[in-house]
Amino acid sequence: MKKLIFALTAAVTMVAGAAQAERYVMVTHGEGKDPFWPVVQKGGEDAARAVGADFEYIFNPSGDMGDMAKSITAAAATQPDGIVVSLPDPDALGGAIKAAVAAGIPVVTMNSGLESSKEVGALMHVGQPEFLAGQSAGARAKAEGATKALCFIQEAYNTALNDRCNGYGESVPTKLVDSSNDPATIPTRAAAGLQANPDIDAVLSVGPHVCVGVQQAIDELGMSVHHSCFDLSPPVMDMINAGKVQYTIDQQQRLQGYMPVIVLHLYNNGAGLLPGANIPSGPGFVDKSNASSVAALAGVDR
Repeated sequence: MKKLIFALTAAVTMVAGAAQAERYVMVTHGEGKDPFWPVVQKGGEDAARAVGADFEYIFNPSGDMGDMAKSITAAAATQPDGIVVSLPDPDALGGAIKAAVAAGIPVVTMNSGLESSKEVGALMHVGQPEFLAGQSAGARAKAEGATKALCFIQEAYNTALNDRCNGYGESVPTKLVDSSNDPATIPTRAAAGLQANPDIDAVLSVGPHVCVGVQQAIDELGMSVHHSCFDLSPPVMDMINAGKVQYTIDQQQRLQGYMPVIVLHLYNNGAGLLPGANIPSGPGFVDKSNASSVAALAGVDR
Protein backbone atom coordinates (compact mmCIF):
# COMPACT_ATOMS: atom_id res chain seq x y z
CA MET A 1 0.00 0.00 0.00
CA LYS A 2 2.80 2.39 0.93
CA LYS A 3 4.45 1.66 -2.41
CA LEU A 4 1.19 2.39 -4.22
CA ILE A 5 0.73 5.71 -2.39
CA PHE A 6 4.31 6.64 -3.14
CA ALA A 7 3.84 5.81 -6.81
CA LEU A 8 0.63 7.87 -7.03
CA THR A 9 2.26 10.81 -5.28
CA ALA A 10 5.19 10.64 -7.64
CA ALA A 11 2.84 10.54 -10.62
CA VAL A 12 0.92 13.60 -9.40
CA THR A 13 4.19 15.40 -8.79
CA MET A 14 5.33 14.58 -12.31
CA VAL A 15 2.06 15.90 -13.79
CA ALA A 16 2.29 19.07 -11.71
CA GLY A 17 5.89 19.48 -12.76
CA ALA A 18 4.92 19.12 -16.38
CA ALA A 19 2.22 21.79 -15.95
CA GLN A 20 4.70 24.13 -14.29
CA ALA A 21 7.09 23.64 -17.23
CA GLU A 22 4.66 25.44 -19.55
CA ARG A 23 6.55 28.47 -20.89
CA TYR A 24 5.53 31.44 -23.03
CA VAL A 25 7.66 34.11 -24.67
CA MET A 26 6.41 37.57 -25.67
CA VAL A 27 8.36 39.62 -28.22
CA THR A 28 7.33 43.21 -28.88
CA HIS A 29 8.59 46.19 -30.82
CA GLY A 30 9.39 49.57 -29.30
CA GLU A 31 12.43 51.34 -27.97
CA GLY A 32 11.90 50.92 -24.23
CA LYS A 33 10.91 54.58 -23.78
CA ASP A 34 7.20 54.17 -24.36
CA PRO A 35 5.12 53.83 -21.14
CA PHE A 36 2.64 51.72 -23.07
CA TRP A 37 4.66 48.51 -23.05
CA PRO A 38 5.22 47.91 -19.31
CA VAL A 39 1.43 47.53 -19.01
CA VAL A 40 1.46 44.90 -21.76
CA GLN A 41 4.33 43.11 -20.06
CA LYS A 42 2.51 43.15 -16.72
CA GLY A 43 -0.58 41.67 -18.40
CA GLY A 44 1.49 38.79 -19.74
CA GLU A 45 3.16 38.22 -16.39
CA ASP A 46 -0.17 38.25 -14.57
CA ALA A 47 -1.70 35.75 -17.01
CA ALA A 48 1.29 33.42 -16.74
CA ARG A 49 1.08 33.55 -12.96
CA ALA A 50 -2.65 32.76 -13.14
CA VAL A 51 -2.05 29.56 -15.14
CA GLY A 52 1.20 28.58 -13.42
CA ALA A 53 3.40 29.14 -16.48
CA ASP A 54 6.83 30.67 -16.91
CA PHE A 55 6.96 33.90 -18.88
CA GLU A 56 9.71 35.78 -20.69
CA TYR A 57 9.37 39.27 -22.14
CA ILE A 58 11.69 40.47 -24.92
CA PHE A 59 11.83 43.85 -26.59
CA ASN A 60 14.47 45.36 -28.84
CA PRO A 61 15.93 48.63 -27.55
CA SER A 62 17.08 49.53 -31.07
CA GLY A 63 13.53 49.50 -32.46
CA ASP A 64 15.03 47.84 -35.54
CA MET A 65 12.75 45.32 -37.26
CA GLY A 66 15.69 43.16 -38.33
CA ASP A 67 16.72 42.85 -34.69
CA MET A 68 13.15 42.01 -33.72
CA ALA A 69 13.01 39.25 -36.34
CA LYS A 70 16.21 37.79 -34.88
CA SER A 71 14.65 37.89 -31.41
CA ILE A 72 11.63 35.93 -32.67
CA THR A 73 13.94 33.36 -34.27
CA ALA A 74 15.98 33.08 -31.06
CA ALA A 75 12.82 32.69 -28.98
CA ALA A 76 11.55 29.94 -31.28
CA ALA A 77 14.86 28.09 -30.97
CA THR A 78 14.19 27.62 -27.24
CA GLN A 79 11.00 25.67 -28.10
CA PRO A 80 8.53 27.51 -25.84
CA ASP A 81 4.92 26.36 -25.53
CA GLY A 82 3.88 29.49 -27.40
CA ILE A 83 5.03 32.86 -28.66
CA VAL A 84 3.10 36.13 -28.38
CA VAL A 85 4.33 38.75 -30.83
CA SER A 86 3.44 42.24 -31.98
CA LEU A 87 3.43 42.64 -35.77
CA PRO A 88 4.14 46.26 -36.75
CA ASP A 89 5.97 45.31 -39.97
CA PRO A 90 4.68 42.08 -41.55
CA ASP A 91 7.25 42.20 -44.35
CA ALA A 92 10.17 42.31 -41.94
CA LEU A 93 8.79 39.93 -39.29
CA GLY A 94 6.62 37.54 -41.28
CA GLY A 95 9.41 35.14 -42.21
CA ALA A 96 10.53 34.63 -38.61
CA ILE A 97 6.95 34.08 -37.44
CA LYS A 98 6.18 31.61 -40.24
CA ALA A 99 9.34 29.68 -39.36
CA ALA A 100 8.26 29.45 -35.71
CA VAL A 101 4.84 28.16 -36.75
CA ALA A 102 6.47 25.64 -39.11
CA ALA A 103 8.54 24.42 -36.15
CA GLY A 104 5.30 23.57 -34.32
CA ILE A 105 5.17 26.58 -32.01
CA PRO A 106 1.72 28.16 -31.66
CA VAL A 107 1.79 31.93 -32.17
CA VAL A 108 -0.69 34.64 -31.22
CA THR A 109 -0.18 38.15 -32.60
CA MET A 110 -1.13 41.17 -30.55
CA ASN A 111 -1.31 44.96 -30.66
CA SER A 112 -0.39 45.55 -34.32
CA GLY A 113 -0.71 43.46 -37.45
CA LEU A 114 -4.37 42.45 -37.30
CA GLU A 115 -4.71 42.32 -41.09
CA SER A 116 -1.60 40.15 -41.51
CA SER A 117 -2.00 37.86 -38.50
CA LYS A 118 -3.61 34.97 -40.36
CA GLU A 119 -1.22 35.31 -43.30
CA VAL A 120 1.85 34.74 -41.11
CA GLY A 121 0.28 31.66 -39.55
CA ALA A 122 -0.84 32.98 -36.17
CA LEU A 123 -3.74 31.31 -34.39
CA MET A 124 -5.46 34.63 -33.81
CA HIS A 125 -4.93 38.30 -32.94
CA VAL A 126 -5.63 40.30 -29.79
CA GLY A 127 -5.73 44.05 -30.31
CA GLN A 128 -7.51 47.14 -31.44
CA PRO A 129 -8.66 47.54 -35.06
CA GLU A 130 -6.44 50.57 -35.61
CA PHE A 131 -8.04 52.08 -38.70
CA LEU A 132 -11.43 51.92 -36.98
CA ALA A 133 -9.92 53.54 -33.90
CA GLY A 134 -8.51 56.34 -36.04
CA GLN A 135 -11.88 56.80 -37.72
CA SER A 136 -13.55 57.07 -34.31
CA ALA A 137 -11.02 59.66 -33.16
CA GLY A 138 -11.38 61.66 -36.37
CA ALA A 139 -15.17 61.63 -36.42
CA ARG A 140 -15.26 62.97 -32.86
CA ALA A 141 -12.60 65.59 -33.62
CA LYS A 142 -14.61 66.82 -36.62
CA ALA A 143 -17.76 66.97 -34.51
CA GLU A 144 -15.81 69.08 -32.01
CA GLY A 145 -14.72 71.56 -34.69
CA ALA A 146 -11.47 70.19 -36.14
CA THR A 147 -10.96 71.04 -39.84
CA LYS A 148 -7.25 70.49 -40.56
CA ALA A 149 -4.76 68.45 -38.55
CA LEU A 150 -1.28 67.13 -38.00
CA CYS A 151 -0.77 63.54 -36.89
CA PHE A 152 2.44 63.04 -34.91
CA ILE A 153 3.70 59.48 -35.35
CA GLN A 154 6.67 57.97 -33.50
CA GLU A 155 7.28 54.87 -35.64
CA ALA A 156 6.90 55.54 -39.35
CA TYR A 157 7.32 51.82 -40.16
CA ASN A 158 4.46 50.79 -37.89
CA THR A 159 1.37 49.94 -39.93
CA ALA A 160 -0.88 50.28 -36.88
CA LEU A 161 0.19 53.85 -36.19
CA ASN A 162 -0.22 54.78 -39.84
CA ASP A 163 -3.72 53.29 -39.74
CA ARG A 164 -4.56 55.56 -36.80
CA CYS A 165 -3.47 58.65 -38.70
CA ASN A 166 -5.15 57.59 -41.94
CA GLY A 167 -8.40 56.64 -40.22
CA TYR A 168 -8.47 60.04 -38.50
CA GLY A 169 -7.78 61.64 -41.86
CA GLU A 170 -11.03 60.31 -43.31
CA SER A 171 -12.88 62.95 -41.29
CA VAL A 172 -10.22 65.64 -40.87
CA PRO A 173 -7.62 66.36 -43.60
CA THR A 174 -4.36 65.28 -41.97
CA LYS A 175 -0.62 65.53 -42.59
CA LEU A 176 1.71 63.01 -40.92
CA VAL A 177 4.76 64.29 -39.02
CA ASP A 178 7.56 62.10 -37.65
CA SER A 179 7.85 62.93 -33.95
CA SER A 180 10.61 60.37 -33.21
CA ASN A 181 10.23 57.94 -30.31
CA ASP A 182 12.57 59.82 -27.98
CA PRO A 183 10.76 61.86 -25.31
CA ALA A 184 13.65 64.35 -25.27
CA THR A 185 13.30 64.99 -29.01
CA ILE A 186 9.52 65.01 -29.41
CA PRO A 187 8.86 68.61 -28.20
CA THR A 188 11.40 70.00 -30.67
CA ARG A 189 10.06 67.95 -33.59
CA ALA A 190 6.51 68.88 -32.64
CA ALA A 191 7.31 72.59 -32.42
CA ALA A 192 8.90 72.49 -35.87
CA GLY A 193 5.86 70.74 -37.32
CA LEU A 194 3.42 73.14 -35.70
CA GLN A 195 5.33 76.24 -36.83
CA ALA A 196 5.56 74.90 -40.39
CA ASN A 197 1.79 74.40 -40.51
CA PRO A 198 0.21 77.48 -38.88
CA ASP A 199 -3.17 76.86 -40.53
CA ILE A 200 -3.96 73.64 -38.61
CA ASP A 201 -6.51 73.67 -35.80
CA ALA A 202 -6.16 70.06 -34.60
CA VAL A 203 -3.47 67.60 -33.59
CA LEU A 204 -3.51 63.82 -33.14
CA SER A 205 -0.71 62.21 -31.12
CA VAL A 206 -0.62 58.44 -31.57
CA GLY A 207 1.23 57.50 -28.38
CA PRO A 208 1.13 58.65 -24.73
CA HIS A 209 4.71 59.98 -24.61
CA VAL A 210 4.09 61.69 -27.96
CA CYS A 211 0.98 63.27 -26.46
CA VAL A 212 3.03 64.70 -23.59
CA GLY A 213 5.80 66.06 -25.82
CA VAL A 214 3.42 67.55 -28.37
CA GLN A 215 1.37 69.26 -25.67
CA GLN A 216 4.59 70.73 -24.26
CA ALA A 217 5.30 72.25 -27.68
CA ILE A 218 1.73 73.55 -27.99
CA ASP A 219 2.01 75.22 -24.58
CA GLU A 220 5.41 76.75 -25.31
CA LEU A 221 4.18 78.15 -28.63
CA GLY A 222 1.04 79.53 -27.00
CA MET A 223 -1.18 77.77 -29.53
CA SER A 224 -4.79 76.72 -29.09
CA VAL A 225 -5.62 73.55 -31.01
CA HIS A 226 -7.87 70.53 -30.62
CA HIS A 227 -5.54 67.86 -29.24
CA SER A 228 -6.49 64.18 -29.04
CA CYS A 229 -4.26 61.22 -28.34
CA PHE A 230 -3.91 57.46 -28.22
CA ASP A 231 -3.28 55.36 -25.11
CA LEU A 232 -3.00 56.16 -21.44
CA SER A 233 -0.43 57.37 -18.94
CA PRO A 234 -0.73 59.44 -15.74
CA PRO A 235 0.44 62.65 -17.52
CA VAL A 236 -2.15 62.12 -20.27
CA MET A 237 -4.87 61.79 -17.62
CA ASP A 238 -3.67 65.03 -16.02
CA MET A 239 -3.81 66.85 -19.36
CA ILE A 240 -7.35 65.61 -19.99
CA ASN A 241 -8.49 66.77 -16.57
CA ALA A 242 -6.78 70.13 -17.19
CA GLY A 243 -8.70 70.54 -20.47
CA LYS A 244 -5.57 70.54 -22.64
CA VAL A 245 -6.29 67.18 -24.28
CA GLN A 246 -9.89 66.53 -25.32
CA TYR A 247 -9.72 62.73 -25.18
CA THR A 248 -7.50 59.73 -25.68
CA ILE A 249 -8.29 56.40 -27.32
CA ASP A 250 -7.85 53.51 -24.90
CA GLN A 251 -6.91 50.21 -26.55
CA GLN A 252 -6.72 48.49 -23.14
CA GLN A 253 -3.22 47.14 -23.64
CA ARG A 254 -3.34 45.05 -20.49
CA LEU A 255 -5.73 42.75 -22.39
CA GLN A 256 -3.19 42.57 -25.23
CA GLY A 257 -0.64 41.16 -22.82
CA TYR A 258 -3.00 39.03 -20.73
CA MET A 259 -5.35 37.38 -23.20
CA PRO A 260 -2.78 35.82 -25.60
CA VAL A 261 -1.17 33.87 -22.75
CA ILE A 262 -4.57 32.61 -21.62
CA VAL A 263 -5.47 31.69 -25.21
CA LEU A 264 -2.22 29.76 -25.68
CA HIS A 265 -2.67 27.96 -22.35
CA LEU A 266 -6.19 26.86 -23.30
CA TYR A 267 -5.04 25.88 -26.79
CA ASN A 268 -2.25 23.71 -25.40
CA ASN A 269 -4.34 22.11 -22.67
CA GLY A 270 -7.75 21.92 -24.34
CA ALA A 271 -7.07 20.01 -27.57
CA GLY A 272 -6.77 23.15 -29.67
CA LEU A 273 -9.45 25.14 -27.83
CA LEU A 274 -9.66 28.64 -29.35
CA PRO A 275 -12.07 31.61 -29.40
CA GLY A 276 -14.15 31.76 -32.55
CA ALA A 277 -12.66 35.07 -33.66
CA ASN A 278 -9.97 37.62 -32.98
CA ILE A 279 -10.31 39.53 -29.71
CA PRO A 280 -10.71 43.33 -30.13
CA SER A 281 -9.31 45.13 -27.09
CA GLY A 282 -10.57 48.58 -28.12
CA PRO A 283 -11.26 51.31 -29.04
CA GLY A 284 -12.73 53.18 -26.13
CA PHE A 285 -12.71 56.88 -25.23
CA VAL A 286 -11.27 58.38 -22.07
CA ASP A 287 -12.24 62.03 -21.59
CA LYS A 288 -13.17 64.35 -18.75
CA SER A 289 -16.25 62.27 -17.97
CA ASN A 290 -14.24 59.20 -16.91
CA ALA A 291 -10.59 60.27 -16.67
CA SER A 292 -10.61 60.55 -12.89
CA SER A 293 -11.84 56.98 -12.40
CA VAL A 294 -9.35 55.61 -14.94
CA ALA A 295 -6.39 57.69 -13.70
CA ALA A 296 -5.42 55.36 -10.84
CA LEU A 297 -4.95 52.51 -13.34
CA ALA A 298 -3.19 54.48 -16.09
CA GLY A 299 0.27 53.12 -16.75
CA VAL A 300 -0.37 50.12 -14.47
CA ASP A 301 -3.39 48.12 -15.67
CA ARG A 302 -4.76 50.47 -18.35
